[in-house]
Amino acid sequence: MSQALRCPSLHALAAVVAILGAGAIGAQDFNWKKHQGKTLTFLANNNPVANALLKYQGEFEQQTGMTLKVDAYQEQQMRQRLVTVMNARSDEVDVFMSLPSREGLQFAKAGWYADLAELLKSASAKDYDATGLSAGMIRDATYGKQLTGIPMNVEGPVLYYRKDLLRKCGLALPESLTGLEAVAAKLKRCEPGITPFVSRGLKPALPFTHSVFLRNMGGQYMKDGRSQLCSQAGQASLALYARLLRDYGPPGVVNYNFYQISSLYKEGKAAMAFESSNELRNMMDGGARLKDTAVAVLPAGPGGSRPTVIGWIMSVSAHSKHKEAAWYFVQWATSPAIQAKLALDGIAPPRAAVAQAPGYKAWMDEQPVRSEWVAAVNELARTGISEVGYPIAANPASRELIGQAVTELLLGQKLPAQACADADRQLDALIAKE
Repeated sequence: MSQALRCPSLHALAAVVAILGAGAIGAQDFNWKKHQGKTLTFLANNNPVANALLKYQGEFEQQTGMTLKVDAYQEQQMRQRLVTVMNARSDEVDVFMSLPSREGLQFAKAGWYADLAELLKSASAKDYDATGLSAGMIRDATYGKQLTGIPMNVEGPVLYYRKDLLRKCGLALPESLTGLEAVAAKLKRCEPGITPFVSRGLKPALPFTHSVFLRNMGGQYMKDGRSQLCSQAGQASLALYARLLRDYGPPGVVNYNFYQISSLYKEGKAAMAFESSNELRNMMDGGARLKDTAVAVLPAGPGGSRPTVIGWIMSVSAHSKHKEAAWYFVQWATSPAIQAKLALDGIAPPRAAVAQAPGYKAWMDEQPVRSEWVAAVNELARTGISEVGYPIAANPASRELIGQAVTELLLGQKLPAQACADADRQLDALIAKE
């Protein structure tokens, strides 16, 4: 995973080792009922991770005697709510979901995360097993010596595709990224009633999926402190991504995020969908796609296969008045027992022991699509890069500018060279402010 936002590597490694080795201290006296009667407020993203977790909310409340108040929003609205609360230094949110790859540096600099390193040392259950968590993902959630959250999942964009339609049309998944367009064109002629290819077109959301196109085409975000979106590889990635969505995507694709993509694919209206691995359960919901779907990483390009891998973390607000009680919720939500349950809902676990458990293997073996999904997620975890957008505190703003460039191409407002040049000027200005 990328270390672009982290402290120097030796110091980071030492911090991770110290954090992961800290969980046994104080564990013998741990009491799950210590904070009985308290109410915690959880600001949740209405995505597959949170939805799977909250199925077991009653278990947490019974185990701890606490009440969990859930405020759930769609992703954009959740962040808007969080920014409002944090800027007001309000204590009305105790725990929240966060993406280190997006806002980690920004939130850490703003002082919004409570440091979980000390709580991990002093207030952890003996069976929590901090050492079983992915060291790479803990590293991605660590800034200096501050542990900003605990990983909840492993995810990244994968290609879901209708193997029955490809077979019917005499096609195979291309071996190279540049061959994807030809396959989409043949699918359009063979099955004119079905969308050949869909991925994210919504401006702030599409950098998650476009990032793989950028790196597979041989591009990168920055070099020597300057934006590289208008490099030859950067232009090629923007142009290819925009053409696939414009020429082979659904009407209104500029408004598509994971909700619309999963729905379109589940209903049998798309042949290929490049979307988060988290969406497996939603795409397979109802069973119609279980037998005809295959899953793979995006085909390699001139730059090789360089997928994106990220993960949500569970964090405690720096302004919470119940930090230790909130940590109880975090460790319950990220415990081996709960993550084993989430794994059976298609939430790839950040714990190797869960991934190797007999129950998970049995679930995986029930359907070929699950085995392929696991193999794809393992490939993301093994080779993936955690950068989505620019490795700066203004990462969210950088994503908007990437999205704007793609939108201009989708709508035919600019040619690739002009769209990326305009974006580069604004991106360089963001970088200069760091």
